[in-house]
Amino acid sequence: MVRDTVAPRSDAVQLAGLLDSPEIAQLVAELAATRWTGRPGYPIRVMVGMALAKSLYALPTWTRTVDLAREHAALRIALGCPDAATVPSVHACYRFAAKLRAFKPRLDACVDRVTAALHEQLPELGATVAIDASDMPAYANGQRYLYKGGPERKRYSDPDASWGHRSAVSTRASGSFYGYKLHQIVCADTGLPLAWRVETARAQESTFAVPLLESARERGFRAEIAVMDMGYDHTPVYDGFEARDCHPSRGAVASPGRGGRPGTRRARRSARGSPPGRGGAGRPPGRTRAGSAGRTLAPCSAPASR
Repeated sequence: MVRDTVAPRSDAVQLAGLLDSPEIAQLVAELAATRWTGRPGYPIRVMVGMALAKSLYALPTWTRTVDLAREHAALRIALGCPDAATVPSVHACYRFAAKLRAFKPRLDACVDRVTAALHEQLPELGATVAIDASDMPAYANGQRYLYKGGPERKRYSDPDASWGHRSAVSTRASGSFYGYKLHQIVCADTGLPLAWRVETARAQESTFAVPLLESARERGFRAEIAVMDMGYDHTPVYDGFEARDCHPSRGAVASPGRGGRPGTRRARRSARGSPPGRGGAGRPPGRTRAGSAGRTLAPCSAPASR
């Protein structure tokens, strides 16, 4: 079967398109207006492009971003750097990141302009949303003691970070980590983020569900249906969403511990209930033999004879 497909544009081409967009161009002009004294430094457009490249290529540090820009000819062309010597240094990137934090209102206004432009092109954007949090490990040592059996740590290099729990992903097991969590509300159809916030890792995820919904509504998105996982399965979350005319829905995903992996025989058997003669005596889907903690245990029926 022959299908009409178009190869996706490279990240360097997408970066050039973003820098030429009117929303990003306005941010560049506003940041350039703040340079009224001192040495000119690197062009603001190049620095904004470095920040976008760090996000597009999912690079964790500025060092790797600068190294990529020096080796990637297409990326240098998109940034406006004729050769590797004109690529901004690592120290300049760190200083520009601090400047972006200092002028956060201008950056937030740029993000609002981008989301508004997307909403004009995609009217159904944000009708169905999904809310979840992702771990952001900190580049700091969060151990309580200096060494095993030693004294407690008096000073932390990142005092805002904290210990939290993250789920298993691919070959990485679930467990604790030290850092932050990125709480997002995204469009379930396109995967585009609508609103987000960064909080310390120990903060409860469900407490930010309603504020994220309100942030998305302030940007003009309807958000009629919200899909969340079991971490948001709390009565205040349901009540808060229903009060704002948004129907909350908890997405059910089979896991190895509860029903098996999707598509396996164990998962299919768990979905349709236990068959007679296998110790379950025809239990309906979702009902366990022992019940849940704190509830009266129902007596199990005898296995059916074969």
